Amino acid sequence: MYVPQHFQAPDSAAVHQLLTSGIPGELVTWDGQGMVATTVPLLFEASAGTQGRLIGHLARNNVQWRHTDDRVEALVIFRGPDAYVSPTAYASKHEHGRAVPTWNYITAHIYGTLVAHEDPTWTERAVRDLTDRHEADRVHPWSVDDAPAAYIAGQLRAIVGIEVVITRIEAKWKLSQNRSPADIAGVRDDLLSSGRGSENERRIAAEMGRISTLPE
Repeated sequence: MYVPQHFQAPDSAAVHQLLTSGIPGELVTWDGQGMVATTVPLLFEASAGTQGRLIGHLARNNVQWRHTDDRVEALVIFRGPDAYVSPTAYASKHEHGRAVPTWNYITAHIYGTLVAHEDPTWTERAVRDLTDRHEADRVHPWSVDDAPAAYIAGQLRAIVGIEVVITRIEAKWKLSQNRSPADIAGVRDDLLSSGRGSENERRIAAEMGRISTLPE
């Protein structure tokens, strides 16, 4: 991924927060002839190995779980918030007109070795851990044990556990850091302007405030 120095992630804690935010990843692998991609929920375990690992599962009928050649890296893309930036938001546009549209966004590309786990015990553990993560903030969280054991056993036979052993992480926080403080302030104000300000735009504006000297 192309990451100019001014668009690098602010710190490892910011990357960790993105990977543990609960958003699904885009698993991309090579099948020998072309690229294959699947959107899949993955749990980040930072303490595993030297770089951490991602765990999840795929449908057994999805042949992507077989792309486990350790000579070819797998890629998982995690996309944070993003927002269109209009040239009209820049203070400098009104001074000299030299401005063009762009896009602000946060993303992390996770590279590693894909490992498949056909052991139902391993896969069940992954399912339980993923479920506990996503049910944790509910008033009445669902548990795997809420379903009949025979039903769960059948569901487990239909999936394969996967693990991405992370070898490197590339992260990009493109948040107008290459602009002047006046331009950054203008973009934030525009993203939060009345009648607009979608959730993504509000999140981008908040991140811009977090990494700059501007008040949030």
